[in-house]
Amino acid sequence: MGIIVQKYGGTSVADIDHIRNVAKRITKTYDQGYNVVVVISAMAGVTDELIDMAMQVTDSPEKRELDVLLATGEQTTAALLAMTLKAMGYPAMSLLGHQAEVLTDCSFGNARILDIGAGRIKELVDERNIVVVAGFQGSDQNGNITTLGRGGSDTTAVAIAAVLKADSCEIYTDVDGIYTADPNICEKARKIDTISYDEMLNMASLGAKVLQIRSVGFAKMHDVPVHVRSSFSEEEGTMVMNVDCGMESLMVSAVTHEKDQARITLKKVHDQPGIAAKIFTPVSEAGIVVDMIVQNTSAEGFTDLTFTVPKESFKTALDIQRRVAEKIGAEDVLGDKNIAKVSVVGVGMRNHSGVASKMFTVLAQENINIMMISTSEIRISCIIEEKYTELAVRILHTAFGLDKE
Repeated sequence: MGIIVQKYGGTSVADIDHIRNVAKRITKTYDQGYNVVVVISAMAGVTDELIDMAMQVTDSPEKRELDVLLATGEQTTAALLAMTLKAMGYPAMSLLGHQAEVLTDCSFGNARILDIGAGRIKELVDERNIVVVAGFQGSDQNGNITTLGRGGSDTTAVAIAAVLKADSCEIYTDVDGIYTADPNICEKARKIDTISYDEMLNMASLGAKVLQIRSVGFAKMHDVPVHVRSSFSEEEGTMVMNVDCGMESLMVSAVTHEKDQARITLKKVHDQPGIAAKIFTPVSEAGIVVDMIVQNTSAEGFTDLTFTVPKESFKTALDIQRRVAEKIGAEDVLGDKNIAKVSVVGVGMRNHSGVASKMFTVLAQENINIMMISTSEIRISCIIEEKYTELAVRILHTAFGLDKE
């Protein structure tokens, strides 16, 4: 008897009526003969409410206690869903992260899964129970409750699917699949039927918010087919699989954008060994993720170095670099929050030339200046002025033949 893991996001379980609708979908799969394990998120808005309450107590809540607090959101939803299923006459039981043996490291607020024992889950599944697991949470080796960061329930679901060797992992959200661009800004965007892990990994890292990037990495590592679909319709969604999906004929499969970026430039830095380490080590020690890095050609022993960080980390990173600049003798430090990253993604880029030149030409025709460029085997990213983001997405979407027919 096959196993299907289903994950439902916060909007899917926003209230009791939504929870009842989710329960009906679960029992439909169960009645088809599958064993069902459900991973659940907190109700929409609950996590933010809990954070707000914590901030009313203190401006800097201890991360361990914050994780204890935030984990209650998923606990509430899991219990309510299990109660609903039982009221409908189906055998169900809810499990918290530690009861599902989700073992993590001790990075409170952004823990990583080290192992999932899943012994209790397997026992319950063998008895034909519907198992409802609270997502987003686990426990470390000292028994402390930990949380996996925003979108962590996706990772919980894929990890459990991998351990159980499930037939598939269905991720239910408020959208009906993965699109060639954000349909909110590109009305000609169309739903993708099937996409490769590599493409989805790049899209998730470049601003597509449908799947959490760590969950995609887990799926690729363990070859778990992931079906992204809407909990509000019966339509087929998008399959994320370990195949190139016949997309080799397409140069570009999708256009993504991200506005949560800021740029920092160190002017006239001494071009000598060890300088880059002195610039980026303090940033790393502050827990700030650096994305794109560009260093100009050296002139008379000096160079300019530019990098991007998340907007939320901009002020901290800028303060760090001003201190660094004094130590290394850089001429100045400049910052810019009014930027965005626009990217084209596609496994077909491996076999097609001219993608970069086409992208640059299309942007130039609209007088959109490119500030930074980053590339990989299957994607090209450009930093541009934020005000041109929507225009850039639309014109690139059209230029690469992705518009709806």
